[in-house]
Amino acid sequence: MIGKWQRVGLMGTALAFSQSTLAEYAYNLQTPASQVAQNVFDLHNLIMLVCLGIFVVVFGAMFYSLLKHRKSAGHKAAHFHENTTVEVIWTVIPFVILMGMAYPAAKVVIDMKDTTNPDMTIKITGYQWKWGYDYLNDDISFYSNLATPREQIVGSAAKGEHYLLEVDEPMVVPVGKRVRLLITANDVLHAWWVPALGAKQDAIPGFIRDSWFKADKIGTYRGQCVELCGKDHGFMPIVVEVVSEADYAAWVAKKKGAAQTAAADNAKSFEIAELMGRGEKVYEASCAACHQANGMGMPGVFPAINGSRVATGPIADHVAVVLNGRPGTAMAAFAGQLSDADIAAVVTYQRNAWDNKTGDLAQPAAIAAARGGAASEAAAPAAQ
Repeated sequence: MIGKWQRVGLMGTALAFSQSTLAEYAYNLQTPASQVAQNVFDLHNLIMLVCLGIFVVVFGAMFYSLLKHRKSAGHKAAHFHENTTVEVIWTVIPFVILMGMAYPAAKVVIDMKDTTNPDMTIKITGYQWKWGYDYLNDDISFYSNLATPREQIVGSAAKGEHYLLEVDEPMVVPVGKRVRLLITANDVLHAWWVPALGAKQDAIPGFIRDSWFKADKIGTYRGQCVELCGKDHGFMPIVVEVVSEADYAAWVAKKKGAAQTAAADNAKSFEIAELMGRGEKVYEASCAACHQANGMGMPGVFPAINGSRVATGPIADHVAVVLNGRPGTAMAAFAGQLSDADIAAVVTYQRNAWDNKTGDLAQPAAIAAARGGAASEAAAPAAQ
């Protein structure tokens, strides 16, 4: 550790070090994986060197003056004021330093904001607490949720290597392609940030902000929401997988196949056991953060589902709450986030898990009818 800090202390000769060597320091920025991130890294090192130089000169002069011109050494304080030469010097020198720092900083910022000529465009939407991705060129949409097991979060299991930085559905992009990001939010302020790619932009409800990156290296890059967006702000990671063009094409084909499977599920009738198994997974990914894994919620913040009037009352009302949310509360609408089959599954699970033993179930067809506002029955007896 001492050796490392000794090397950092010699940053006056840092230009002799390669950028890759500097990037490997534990107390530095992440290793850049795009040109923009490399520019940010270089600018960071440059400004740090300038700050170090100012620190050495200013504090060196101050401590030298204190030591060499102290009263005990026989020196007397000089009496002067309004020295025009001194005032000009201490005004001009900082101005020159600031202008010298402003030019490279402005150049990097302008480059970060130049989203022209993209090879592909992805719309990113922040939700409490997940990310939604819409690939506008490939007609692919999905949601990305935290994948860290709840046992690790509550401390009943050892923390994994990527604790709170792992997701069930990563964003996948091809290497060497210029990716434009259209970033917004559905509920509150969020911020999409992957430092290794040099991409960071606030997600604001009602506005679309854009950013971009072009990954130069195949690999997995992790980031987080960096806007305090609520109770589970720390549970909203970002994972970007950069793959070859061939692997990206295979991933696109796989996602489109999964979309076809989801469409088939929406037209299917399920047994209650199937819905319960699927519903538990959907609940864990989309509901447990607020209502807790045991359905007891958080008193005064998020209501319990276990024993609630919604989960034990008319199933049509239950479906309506899940589909449309509750305006003015933290209960989001899941109509645009979950498929008919997933909503049917999670409603069935909530109505039959814990102490809720209603014995009824919802089918995807009933959810589709509820979406369209049809007054059809939203449930079927479990025996059917």
